[in-house]
Amino acid sequence: MLTIENVLTDRGSKYAVSGGNCQTAEQAKAFIKELKRQKKFAKATHNSWGLICADGAIKNDDGESGAGMIILRMLERENVENQIVVVTRWYGGKHLGGDRFRHVQTAVRAYLDAV
Repeated sequence: MLTIENVLTDRGSKYAVSGGNCQTAEQAKAFIKELKRQKKFAKATHNSWGLICADGAIKNDDGESGAGMIILRMLERENVENQIVVVTRWYGGKHLGGDRFRHVQTAVRAYLDAV
């Protein structure tokens, strides 16, 4: 598991990105469970994720509407399969509007550049 913390901060919201090898929906659930064993990730406002594997394209917005689809689109463009990418957000008290989508993209890009 690769985790990049403090990818960016905007109006109090903080972002991190995590990812690793993952080949099934069951492994995705296990990955999220393992990530949330770290208290700060368990307490995060959102852990949005996407995965393209033999089970198909799988995503979960975790309350951050549209975030999972952004992650999937980026994985599709880069032809990345069997890699789960999780974007974590700790809400800072102010709504970010459309900027939150750019922040998800920035976090995914940071992960893809690191692997």
